[in-house]
Amino acid sequence: MGESTSSVRLEQLAHRLEEAVDKLRGVPVGVELLDDSELAQQRIAEAVRSARELRAMHPVGSPEKGREEQKSRRSVLDALQHGMAMRTIVHASVLDDPRKAARIRELHSSGDLHRVVDEPIQQLLIFDRAVVFVRTTPVAYSPGALMIRQPSLITALIDLFEHTWNRAREVAEPVQRLTAREREVLGLIAEGRSNSAVARALSITEAAVGKHVAGVFTKLELPATEDVNRRVLAVLAYLRGTAR
Repeated sequence: MGESTSSVRLEQLAHRLEEAVDKLRGVPVGVELLDDSELAQQRIAEAVRSARELRAMHPVGSPEKGREEQKSRRSVLDALQHGMAMRTIVHASVLDDPRKAARIRELHSSGDLHRVVDEPIQQLLIFDRAVVFVRTTPVAYSPGALMIRQPSLITALIDLFEHTWNRAREVAEPVQRLTAREREVLGLIAEGRSNSAVARALSITEAAVGKHVAGVFTKLELPATEDVNRRVLAVLAYLRGTAR
């Protein structure tokens, strides 16, 4: 799907949201303000206990560490074990953190299917077609949330999720560990260009290209040995990752 088509689709979704809001002006709306994070977490926990499906979008990784992270991971695995279907969209920057990337790959292999996008996204939790949680302000880790139960708004947000999911990349593909610039460099190398040619195409120094290439080799776990050509193996990984 081209960029122009994507823009039209997003404009249509925005228009549907505006129409839904206009129709509901002056009448009670199924939207509740949860003005602190603890209350929001309580409501989310209640939704988890009864829901059969979760659609989620995360622009950044979880701020949790240590025991909090283990507890969060355990809750996701428990929900999967009890039959909840999960799909999660994350921003590509989350995979730059090896710890977060490892957690995402573990959850993905356990059944919480993940996909990756480069475009900006906002945090969003959709439980079944019953309730949606979004941050009160579109800033990472900001306190509070909106709990939405209004059917028209939920339908529009589900459409937004599905539209984003269909354009997202599989998280399990090796090249998804790379940054956007590293994928750009690798794409030009796949066209047969030398480091100097890549540098000219991207208006960066040849030394910078070398640094990006080294990052590609490290993240794709390609060892430096006399028996393999890492440049060729990296291109093969790129081609496998973009052939879908």
